[in-house]
Amino acid sequence: MKLIPEAMAQTDQPPAPAAPAAPAPAPKTATTSTGAQQPAGADAPPSLPDLFAQIIPVLVIIGIVYIIVIRPQQRRQKEQQNQLKNIRRGDMVVTASGFIGKVVKIVDDKEFEIELSPNVRCRMLRSAITEVRTKGEPVKDVAPSKG
Repeated sequence: MKLIPEAMAQTDQPPAPAAPAAPAPAPKTATTSTGAQQPAGADAPPSLPDLFAQIIPVLVIIGIVYIIVIRPQQRRQKEQQNQLKNIRRGDMVVTASGFIGKVVKIVDDKEFEIELSPNVRCRMLRSAITEVRTKGEPVKDVAPSKG
């Protein structure tokens, strides 16, 4: 312990008193339910303008995400479901595995038969279709007249 008084003597500083006469006043604090201490005004609820200033940007971001992401995705999904319902003979379709074929026969509501190449037919589920490329042309009953 001789080192501390010798170091203080070299710096020409008077030694600190052993005990302070009066403790310094501590800033006012409030204790929360968790036991943490906060400044005195911190436990007051935020005012209404402060609350709106915090909530409005969050609501704007949610609205932008809905308009940019969710709505177009729902529209595409609805359009694809409509295309899958309306598949008929003669349509060119793309399967989930990447095969492109022509619908030859509708077996039932969930299955149909596609022709991948001449004399190569495959039964597929409607859920395996990712895209309907071209719609089959209906057979025309009336021949065009030359006029």
